[in-house]
Amino acid sequence: MRLDDAPESGNVEDRRGMGTKLAVGGGGGVVLLILGLIFGVDFGGGKGGGGGGPGPDAANTGAPPDPETKAFASKVLGTLEVVWTDEFQKHHTEYGVRWRAPKMVLFSDEVNTGCGRAPSAVGPFYCPADEHLYLDPTFFDELERKLGGSKAPFSQAYVVAHEVGHHVQNLLGYNAVVEKARGQGKNAGNEASVRLELMADYLAGVWAFHGQKKFNFVESGDFENAIKSANSIGDDRLQKRSGGFVHPEQFTHGTSAQRVKYFTDGFKTGDASKARLDRFFKAPIRNGELVD
Repeated sequence: MRLDDAPESGNVEDRRGMGTKLAVGGGGGVVLLILGLIFGVDFGGGKGGGGGGPGPDAANTGAPPDPETKAFASKVLGTLEVVWTDEFQKHHTEYGVRWRAPKMVLFSDEVNTGCGRAPSAVGPFYCPADEHLYLDPTFFDELERKLGGSKAPFSQAYVVAHEVGHHVQNLLGYNAVVEKARGQGKNAGNEASVRLELMADYLAGVWAFHGQKKFNFVESGDFENAIKSANSIGDDRLQKRSGGFVHPEQFTHGTSAQRVKYFTDGFKTGDASKARLDRFFKAPIRNGELVD
């Protein structure tokens, strides 16, 4: 991934090396990883709980953070800010809201958020309560080593773009739709979550489409690496890894094939119209899969 011409966002906060570690033993790490990939997960503090960073007396638990990781994250977020600023201006009549940029927090071990306190084992996530996305960069080593994904730069950027996709959804009101569905029972909540997650993959593809036109950042092999990661974190594949059986009624993200499909669709079309996004909540779901 080539980011020489990319702008650098000022909305990245580096909290790595701060705080204390939450121990997660045995198979709990796998469960938390899956939970952490679910949009809007509550880590115990509730939507209004937690918030902010570690206190001033937090200990430094590791080596000083490397500046390269923050620089890379800042440039990726910078491209996302440019793309979504333009898209919100282009679709302002349909959207009915203004774009506001999310903040991105790099952390290690654990972090305080507007959605509660979270260990790094949950993986990257977006918190709608504080409009921040949270990432422990060591996740990408786990993604490659344990889940069969890729930690190549464009693959990492896809993960960040997916989380910013959740921010776009939050601004457009889709989060409220999902919260209402969750109040109607587990099955309805799971189906709504599948819709939300697949749309976030699609929105990541929309970013890649427009970002490539603006910054020409895609290099040979980049798209394939992102596809490899999308394929590695589908519900069916994660369920097989954790228990050997696939339970479509428990899907919250969609299958590997669907995650690949919608990221690819977004990358091919670049269509962020409200009508296109609404289709994710109008199409039926059968056996845990969106029929679009």
